[in-house]
Amino acid sequence: MLKSSLTGYIQHCVIRAPFGGLRIRTEIVDASLMITQVQYLTHLDKVSRPLNELAKDAKEQMEAYFDDPHFLFDLPMKAQGSAFQQRVWSAIQSIPVGQTKSYGELATQIKSGPRAVGSACAANHYPLIIPCHRVLSKAGLGGFMGEANGPHLRIKQWLLRHENAIKD
Repeated sequence: MLKSSLTGYIQHCVIRAPFGGLRIRTEIVDASLMITQVQYLTHLDKVSRPLNELAKDAKEQMEAYFDDPHFLFDLPMKAQGSAFQQRVWSAIQSIPVGQTKSYGELATQIKSGPRAVGSACAANHYPLIIPCHRVLSKAGLGGFMGEANGPHLRIKQWLLRHENAIKD
């Protein structure tokens, strides 16, 4: 098959996670296969197996993280978001496993405002890989995945417990 015929070729798979599931989307971008989205699923109706090597690798890496929160992801991801969002996501990736920062602390670090940082977190295409769950409000967990409450907050709690960043 010619590479040009694969342009924009998109595949999804759904894998099990301790909190429900993850949908992984891969796509040909500029003749390279890349991860283009990871989505948390609060419940899992059906898994679908990875159909390409990158999706298989992503599944294995995510399972490795579920076994060991110190696992470091190494996956090709399509550059997405504005320059500001990319700055926020880069700062988030520097937060070590087991530690957290508040939206305000992160905003001060990148010379911005807490709400803008929160908006960038909500727009993250690669949760888990870019660990927005490590960003908290000054008064508690804060929101997650654009929600102030709801099932995604249980995922955030699970991830923070898994990384020993919060206790029961």
